Amino acid sequence: MATAALLAVAGCATTDRPGGDSDATTVTGTVTVFAAASLTGAFTTIGTQFEAAHPGVVVRFNFAGSSGLATQITEGAPADVFAAADPATMVRVTEAGAAEGPPATFVSNQLVVAVAPGNPKRITGLADLTRPDVQVALCAEQAPCGAAARRALAAADVDVTPVTLERDVKGALAKVTLGEVDAALVYRTDVRAAERVDGVEFPESGEAINDYPIVGLADAPNPTGAREFVAYVLSEPGRTVLTRAGFQTP
Repeated sequence: MATAALLAVAGCATTDRPGGDSDATTVTGTVTVFAAASLTGAFTTIGTQFEAAHPGVVVRFNFAGSSGLATQITEGAPADVFAAADPATMVRVTEAGAAEGPPATFVSNQLVVAVAPGNPKRITGLADLTRPDVQVALCAEQAPCGAAARRALAAADVDVTPVTLERDVKGALAKVTLGEVDAALVYRTDVRAAERVDGVEFPESGEAINDYPIVGLADAPNPTGAREFVAYVLSEPGRTVLTRAGFQTP
């Protein structure tokens, strides 16, 4: 749940016009956002809207696996905002003292099985991923999508041996779109945004829902920009973009 402080900021940001503060000149310069790879499409749209609401501001993104981004931040990489694909990864940043206040949970996401168009292997659930004729890609366990996949597989009491472990969800999905594997466990939003791929829902995904937290960073080069970008993500325009991308309300 969003903290009271962050919700207050979000409320102020949306009082006078959608998705920004009442004075568009209060945010200047560049806002650097480190965000989970699964947020690429939605945050790119949000960034464009934020720039439109604050003329002259530039939003720069670093999209990658949440675990790797957390490492970069704790090692001193300059960034204003961090949006992770699970709370456990965010804890690494907060415990290192790199967050400016407590994070706010803004969306959640579930897994599906990504398959080639038409589902040629006729995969209907997680048990099919154990078949010898099905090659599977998973995210590495330290990535939020990998941790979620293992929770889902455990809930189904299924043991899958992947042919590849990818650094983030985009890497796992790419293995399917390139025809290098038959299936991958990825987020529902990634399948929705992808071309040349179908998604197979499975009930155990409900046991592995990932909440996404966001926070401004303590050493942000642009602290005002960080606060306002977080507020925009929490605002109605931001939520609309995320919902359209397939993210769920936490």
